[in-house]
Amino acid sequence: MLDYLWLIPALPLGGFLVLALLGARLPRGLTAVVGAGSVGLAAVTASLVAYDFWVGEPPGHAYTQTLWVWLKTAGFSPAIAFYLDALSVVMMLVVTWVGFLIHLYSTEFMIDEEGYSRFFAYMNLFVSAMLTLVLADNLLLLYLGWEGVGLCSYLLIGFWYTKPENGYAARKAFVITRVGDTAMAVGLFLLFTHLGTLQIQDVMTRAREVWPEGSTLPIAAALLLLGGAVGKSAQLPLQTWLPDAMAGPSPVSALIHAATMVTAGVYLIARTHVLFTLAPPVLTLVAVIGAATLLLAGFSGLTQRDIKRVLAYSTISQIGYMFLALGVGAWSAAIFHFMVHAFFKALLFLGAGSIILALDHEHDMFKMGGLRRQLPTTFWTFLIGSGALAAVPLITAGFYSKDLIIWQSYASARGSLWLWAAALAGALLTSLYTFRMVILTFFGPAGMQAGRKPGWRMNLPMIVLAVLSLAAGFIELPKSLGNLPILSDFLRSALPAVVVMAVREGREPLFELISGCVSLGGILVIYLLLRKAPRFTEKLVRTPLGAALHRWWLVGWGFDALYDWTIVSPYVWLARIGRNDVVDLFYHWIAWVNQVGYRAVSATQTGRIRSYAVGLAIGAVFVIGLVVIL
Repeated sequence: MLDYLWLIPALPLGGFLVLALLGARLPRGLTAVVGAGSVGLAAVTASLVAYDFWVGEPPGHAYTQTLWVWLKTAGFSPAIAFYLDALSVVMMLVVTWVGFLIHLYSTEFMIDEEGYSRFFAYMNLFVSAMLTLVLADNLLLLYLGWEGVGLCSYLLIGFWYTKPENGYAARKAFVITRVGDTAMAVGLFLLFTHLGTLQIQDVMTRAREVWPEGSTLPIAAALLLLGGAVGKSAQLPLQTWLPDAMAGPSPVSALIHAATMVTAGVYLIARTHVLFTLAPPVLTLVAVIGAATLLLAGFSGLTQRDIKRVLAYSTISQIGYMFLALGVGAWSAAIFHFMVHAFFKALLFLGAGSIILALDHEHDMFKMGGLRRQLPTTFWTFLIGSGALAAVPLITAGFYSKDLIIWQSYASARGSLWLWAAALAGALLTSLYTFRMVILTFFGPAGMQAGRKPGWRMNLPMIVLAVLSLAAGFIELPKSLGNLPILSDFLRSALPAVVVMAVREGREPLFELISGCVSLGGILVIYLLLRKAPRFTEKLVRTPLGAALHRWWLVGWGFDALYDWTIVSPYVWLARIGRNDVVDLFYHWIAWVNQVGYRAVSATQTGRIRSYAVGLAIGAVFVIGLVVIL
């Protein structure tokens, strides 16, 4: 089955081509079959390939499939080739199966929308680009997938392009992520210039051989790759595009946030972990960025009214946990949380979409309430997803993945008490904003009546993801709760094990207890504030300090205003000053000549046939005269 690896990205790409060329002529039922079916076939193929890899692991714990040489010039010959190891197996399975469930949900969610085939064409291309990214054997092919998901995010965020704000959100995502992409491109040039290759495994081997740890070149390369990662994964300081990306349909939000684009940065750092271990200051910076991002996004999530924006800030925060894990060398913990996060975040966005559709596209949680009886399936699955996001102890997968990161941010040789405290504070914030969302949406007096109820194609993906949000955590149990490190053992052939300080190892049960109490305590606090003492929170927000903080966090700590003031406005000002510079005078003159010529010629168009006949006669006489004279 390993020989069929190429089919996994090819199947959704084939679906895209069919829908792009024939979609307008296909009935919606057939469009749904092609759109969801191509990703479903890719998921089945991925499962068979993964099983074959697991039962008969190839030599070197990796398999490479080269299809053809992409280009060949001056000794540089990157190939269209795919590389399968334990890391890409996990990524491939999550992308295909979560992507398929989102596609299945979309077949019903988008049924009444114009551009039905266009939507699935973009979604198929999105999945194909992400699969190319995670399976690429070389950094150039990875960069092709990287730019592919950026293009698709622009197309899907701005899917409802008739609304100007949606087009703005799409352009914002495209431009901000281009900042990181440019840094990454420069990093690839640096790697090729100094190591002579972009083949990922060769880059890692040569970097380890020729670059001393802590030297300038690995630090520069790691910093540039980190620039690309923070852009795609919406981490500080390039996080501002993600909340506005909620302009796209809810299935798009689920796909971007759960299984594809925003996790690309996490994968990039994990895949190139050798470079980052050779650059300890950059690895520390990764942890600091992750810790700061998870806290800032958590506070912003507390103040939002739009249910999807709460989930958007939640995604920024949870990706921050993954960056924190990468920064302290807990590579497997980061991938574990990526997998679990894909399940519960896809579930929450699909649940939010079900609510929004039932309430005629209403997003404001303060206009909702009492929906648990009107949308029972959505309520129970959304509650499970929220429990996993808040890391409810023992019964949710989110507890096991997030607790592992919190613990290793302290116990790791690269960890510290400060990083642990930041991660723990983030867990408290997560519980607060998550169950604030649940209480406002599903409890209290009914604010609106649910109209359209979800059918089986929307309910089934939510139920499957709810089961995974509960069960997936049991593949990586800590020592105090069964000691079952299945996932980390599987990933050990691709990622190094975390180095835990011996003096801290025995404290794990205590720290697990603290994490569990913080999670449950946050849920209890927000319940008491919203259900038992709602006036207290209202008074708190009305105080000068409370009102100021609320406004500040609501707009994402003012990063958009800061960038507008320091970058956008000066650039626009310079452009306005420079639009009449000396260089432009020549081109203005060309335009003026063309305008004068146009007016002169258009003046001859009088609509009078006699005038045209006279003109033809004069022209004929002139031409005959020239012939006679010459």
